[in-house]
Amino acid sequence: MPQKIKVLSIFGTRPEAIKMAPVVKELEKYPENFISKVAVTAQHREMLDQVLQLFQITPDHDLNIMAPEQTLYDITAKALLGLKPIFEQERPDLVLVHGDTTTTFIASLGAYYQQIPVGHVEAGLRTHNKYSPYPEEMNRKLTGSIADIHFSPTATSRENLIDEGIDPESIYVTGNTVIDALLTTVRHDYSFHNDSLNKVNFAEKEILLVTTHRRENLGEPMRQVYKALRQVLEQRSQASIIFPVHKNPAVRRVVEEELGQHPRVQLIEPMDYEPFVNLMNKANIILTDSGGMQEEAPSLGKPVLVLRDTTERPEAVRAGTVKLVGTSAETIARETLELLTNPEAYKNMANAVNPYGDGKASQRIAQAILYHFRKSDQLPEEYA
Repeated sequence: MPQKIKVLSIFGTRPEAIKMAPVVKELEKYPENFISKVAVTAQHREMLDQVLQLFQITPDHDLNIMAPEQTLYDITAKALLGLKPIFEQERPDLVLVHGDTTTTFIASLGAYYQQIPVGHVEAGLRTHNKYSPYPEEMNRKLTGSIADIHFSPTATSRENLIDEGIDPESIYVTGNTVIDALLTTVRHDYSFHNDSLNKVNFAEKEILLVTTHRRENLGEPMRQVYKALRQVLEQRSQASIIFPVHKNPAVRRVVEEELGQHPRVQLIEPMDYEPFVNLMNKANIILTDSGGMQEEAPSLGKPVLVLRDTTERPEAVRAGTVKLVGTSAETIARETLELLTNPEAYKNMANAVNPYGDGKASQRIAQAILYHFRKSDQLPEEYA
């Protein structure tokens, strides 16, 4: 048994960094128990660096694999080959990965090839449709098959793993670390660097915050989303839209065609994590095809309309904090207008209890690692 547990946390995208940063910072609090190392693939580069800077994390290893127009094949091959010497140099006791990215799956696979145990943060999320979301659904299923310790955010995700034959004793229900990150970042007196955002009258306007980026929504599905938004603006003169537009040219082209000339649509560049979550806190309604925002926005009391036909986060649907609306223009417009015109419907979603966390997930993960390696006989308290 190691005197100190060497944990190598590996991530590559902004969402992973946001959710892993609280875990890394928690491990750093206990140098008597942990040697904490960080490796990044930089599957995303600029967006990843913003989060590293915000949380003051300096990676011990940086593969810097991002390239223009990279494909899943490129990411997979470069990450797998790049991580091999890092595993050989560090020989960690545990490799910690998060969620469902290609980096996550490949880091797990590479660790398995070296017979290094894997801990999976945000384990057990499922849609049971391997192409929705793509490729995330298979990334997390394959990672789940490799992992030795599973940190599930909810009881539902634990049950998904048990249904797949995972040993229940290897699963810890921790809550989601994204809430840990969120609660340390949102400030009610926040001021934006973007002057146009500071001039928005959030108190008296109906502000819709929109994001779209999913591969399966590219093309006509996204066009339908934007047509629905135009319909909403036509019927609600006090409504306006703030839309941080993804850098993917396939997204930008359709956004510009459908919404670019509207006077009450503010198209802005993708935002750093800190200003973005503070913008979420000021908006009235969130429309998104993102996964993480389904967890974050409810903690801020914001109704979320999910621009997808499936979600790996059914707890939020059951709790009433989010609603699946797909990509039908008619449905999106109807559901958005319902929230804007029916105060009771809005209140029911805004006041629903967020099922995803209480800000202590990272503490539970650190405790679970100590328990797993028999450095503690205290089983972490389960998040309920």
